[in-house]
Amino acid sequence: MDSSEEQSQPHIVLAIDVPVTNTETICKSQIYIQSSLSSFLALFHAGYFRISLSLSSQALLLKILIEPIQDAHALRPLFSVIPSTALILLWSLALFTLVTLSFLYVLKCVFHFKMVKDEFLDHVGVNYLFVPWICCLLLLESSPLLHPTTLYYQILWWVFVAPILVLDVKIYGQWFTKGKRFLSTVANPTSQLSVIGNLVGAQVAAQMGWKESAICMFSLGIAHYLVLFVTLYQRLPGNNNLPPMLRPVFFLFFAAPSMASLAWNSICGKFDTGSKMFFFLSLFLFICLVSRPMLFKKSMKKFSVAWWAYSFPLTALALASTQYALEVDGVMAHATMLLLSTLSVLVSLILIIFTSLNIRMPLPAQNFDLTKKSNCEAT
Repeated sequence: MDSSEEQSQPHIVLAIDVPVTNTETICKSQIYIQSSLSSFLALFHAGYFRISLSLSSQALLLKILIEPIQDAHALRPLFSVIPSTALILLWSLALFTLVTLSFLYVLKCVFHFKMVKDEFLDHVGVNYLFVPWICCLLLLESSPLLHPTTLYYQILWWVFVAPILVLDVKIYGQWFTKGKRFLSTVANPTSQLSVIGNLVGAQVAAQMGWKESAICMFSLGIAHYLVLFVTLYQRLPGNNNLPPMLRPVFFLFFAAPSMASLAWNSICGKFDTGSKMFFFLSLFLFICLVSRPMLFKKSMKKFSVAWWAYSFPLTALALASTQYALEVDGVMAHATMLLLSTLSVLVSLILIIFTSLNIRMPLPAQNFDLTKKSNCEAT
């Protein structure tokens, strides 16, 4: 009996060995982290690119405002006191945000490909797939390092425009082949992002001196904008399938004509009658929306990333107002530029504060995957 007890005692000690417990703890921690990342990626969507779109447009606005120009008006030199370092910092922040969001979306494509596919087929989500490439073009245009005449600048333009053209074939091809009934069903304010992508591409191409490419992109965008604008005006009550939380995207109504004004200005080399017409249209639509605050009441009850839809359209309108003020030397033109520029900056700052205060990591599932646990224990 004594010999058998002595043989069994070492087995009891091995059963409660400490390294095994540490391995199980590490395994559970790994599963917890994987579950947290999976939950976060499942909730992440292309709409988060609104943040980088806002920051990229702010960088372009700052670059235009601090450019040294021959302007004797008293309001314009107010922006000349801003150091060029501020532009570099803002541009770097916008680039970092875009790279981070793009990396997260690539991870979602790897781990949740079905969700990405559903977003591509959704009539709202597919329009936000234009946004990363719009951000790239805006960052290219506002870059403090690259000049439009350099080869790298031109190569990057092709790299960023190619996905926009592919998405154009997908979306505009459906509009063309399936007809008015299909378009009246799927058309929504976010559909204007596809138009904005073409207009931004046209603007950058014009600044490189590629006038034919700029006119091609501009004609593609403005033709479908006219069709979309009329369709959204005539939409039936039953086809208004945009959730109340997404109503801030109504601001895109004046973002598209604002970008059209900037694109045509770059193509013609001056803010002529066509650019002024687009600018006045965008200004009128902006006033129409601002005078109806009850339209956004439900969407403002709780913070969401959809609030970032306010920032970019305001910045696009401010960009158009700066070009208008350069062409028309008057008190009202410069006052409008100052008001819209200040408003766009304040809205962006407020959104940054609200986002930093409300950002939360989603909680992972409480029940761990037994298969993953067994695999971890096996290792």
